[in-house]
Amino acid sequence: MSKLAQRLGELRHRLFGRSLSEPEPVAPGEPQPRHYTRSTGSVSRRMLLVATAWIMILLIGGGVALDRVLVSTVTKNFDEQLDYLLKAMIFSAELDQNGEVMLNRELADQRFLEYNSGAYWQISGKGHEAFPSRSLWDQRLMDDQQHNDTNVHVYDSRQLPGQLLRIAERDATLPGSTVRWRFQVAQSRATLDAQIATLRRTLVRSFVLLGLGLIIMVALQTWYGLLPLRRVRQEIARLRAGQSTRVEGAMPAEVAPMVEELNALVEHNDRQAEEARRHAGNLAHALKTPLSVIMNAAAAGQPDLAQAVIREARTMRRQIDHHLARARAVGRRGSAHSRAEVWPSIEAVERAVARLYPNVRIDIDGQKDLVAHIERQDLDDLLGNLVENAAKYGGGSVFITAGVQAGFVEVLVEDDGRGIPEADRIRIFDRGVRLDSGKPGTGLGLAIVRDVAEIYDGTVSLEESEDLGGLLVRLRLPAAS
Repeated sequence: MSKLAQRLGELRHRLFGRSLSEPEPVAPGEPQPRHYTRSTGSVSRRMLLVATAWIMILLIGGGVALDRVLVSTVTKNFDEQLDYLLKAMIFSAELDQNGEVMLNRELADQRFLEYNSGAYWQISGKGHEAFPSRSLWDQRLMDDQQHNDTNVHVYDSRQLPGQLLRIAERDATLPGSTVRWRFQVAQSRATLDAQIATLRRTLVRSFVLLGLGLIIMVALQTWYGLLPLRRVRQEIARLRAGQSTRVEGAMPAEVAPMVEELNALVEHNDRQAEEARRHAGNLAHALKTPLSVIMNAAAAGQPDLAQAVIREARTMRRQIDHHLARARAVGRRGSAHSRAEVWPSIEAVERAVARLYPNVRIDIDGQKDLVAHIERQDLDDLLGNLVENAAKYGGGSVFITAGVQAGFVEVLVEDDGRGIPEADRIRIFDRGVRLDSGKPGTGLGLAIVRDVAEIYDGTVSLEESEDLGGLLVRLRLPAAS
């Protein structure tokens, strides 16, 4: 009986995922233990950090580029004003009767008349005294006659104490004179720097507000974009609490496939749980009768108690084998990696059955590269049952053919026996039904084949063999891609 207890324990582990030695589950109403998945960080935080970093890079890069453009534009406008004044000076310059330079009209800027006003001009020539504006008073602009400014030359200088000047200068020769005169216009950079500072403050404030606005927008977008995931979490919590049986509600197109797969998984688990409960009930019902026979025989003190125990124990073992095979197939059918090569399985079954029935001739034929969507052990069990039945009930010849048809792998097992009447071909799949009681067996073989094949979305059917005249069993299983 120790083997029987071991098989019962294995069946319970297959059906419920735990052995008899494992602790019982927590009763309803008591705190349930929870196992939390290790977190790799917040998706929202990742999205915010990436978006914030990218926004900062773009704003800083764009701000620097825009600052250069605007500063260059403001400085160019400032220099153009100096160039305008410089041209006005050259057009207004002429020589007096002593050969000295003079202006026939004053420049229209009051600052040139005010001392230390920040706006200055000066005309100088080699061998002649410099001719300055009144705003220079007793100061003079530096005149480097070592280079010839045939074009306008603009530069910054600190020639005057406490002032940073922007100076534009150009050389020209007046009519009636051979002297190269240098015309200079200077203006304090304070005005230009103030404009640049104001521009930069406005630019920084604008970009800061823009960055904050974009980050807030990204935060809102992240919150709103991940809202369906929070809804899915709430629906899963309701599902776990037993308040619903599936994830309900309309979902965005990106989340809907995940919800559909989740609902399919829930339905799959529900089906497995229902099948486990049904199998457990069927097993209990199947074992009840043999155990009652053993108990009655023991209570009555029957002399053939040992034979009765052995006979009923065999029956219980076949029942347990049947339910273990079905439970194993149920547990594996959800795996997308279930693949088995058909031809090696056929060869292995042929060798095993040939040793059991040495007087039976077994021939095999068909495609050798077929792969079915089934576990190898389950495929061996299916073929083993079919080929063994053909060898046991046939007339001495068994023919196995493997092929593919409409996306299914087909294995045909034919024998030369008496066959099965068409009226009994459906009933023979019921558990315990045997048409030939003269040979040992419990009538579970074809029932196991049908149940396991259906678990893998396959079929098994009985037909008449045209070549051998006996029974033809057609096993169809999904072909693995």
